[in-house]
Amino acid sequence: MAHQYKRIMLKLSGEALMGDQQYGIDPEMVGYIASQVCALQREGVEVAIVIGGGNIWRGMAAAGRGMDRATADYMGMLATAINALALQDGLEALGVWTRVQSAITMAEIAEPYIRRRAIRHLEKGRVVIFAAGTGNPYFTTDTAAALRAIEIGAEVLLMAKNRVDGVYSDDPLKNPAATKFDRLSYMEAIELGLRVMDTTALSLCMENELPIIVFDLRNGEAMKRILAGEQVGTTISSDGRARARKAGAPAPAVKAEKR
Repeated sequence: MAHQYKRIMLKLSGEALMGDQQYGIDPEMVGYIASQVCALQREGVEVAIVIGGGNIWRGMAAAGRGMDRATADYMGMLATAINALALQDGLEALGVWTRVQSAITMAEIAEPYIRRRAIRHLEKGRVVIFAAGTGNPYFTTDTAAALRAIEIGAEVLLMAKNRVDGVYSDDPLKNPAATKFDRLSYMEAIELGLRVMDTTALSLCMENELPIIVFDLRNGEAMKRILAGEQVGTTISSDGRARARKAGAPAPAVKAEKR
């Protein structure tokens, strides 16, 4: 089966691993995510993943309560490593060869991040999970996802959201009148302050013309449809032509462009 993209970067928030819990890791949710990734990998798609740590630790929140920001961010990096190992275990339980690469040295549990090695793993059909963000404080895992995607030559950055099927003018879980954007340009996403991802990450994607697709992780068919070239969620690219519609309204039949 032909796919719109051969190599993808999937960005998962730490909260995605919580499932319906308030904290930590839900094994059922890990299994669900692993099954989604497994299905793509078995169809020949090269999958890299960056995962956050917000289900365990939020550095910004801790800094706001008086903790040193750099220390808080390093603790967040450790949380992403925990999540990466959990997802690796879920994938390997399904028979998917997986490698975790960390931006900070953890020799006993993960490889160091080496760009050429990561690319080689992908070429061999292994899923690569990037842990510890960029390895630097003051940078989010969104920025890590954009940076790693560009470094490894991913053709698209898939931003998985929890129960939100795209980018809205406001939080659709709190404001039923929020409108959904089917397509946006990078500058529109920045200027409208839509909080898709942090500005550094958006700027990296814009400078390197890396398209971003925001979709609902809970939609079991979303990634397959994206790879088939269907319009799913919100596409952010260099020619966004922003169009908003009411939440729940049918999406127009517009294909996502290939970089």
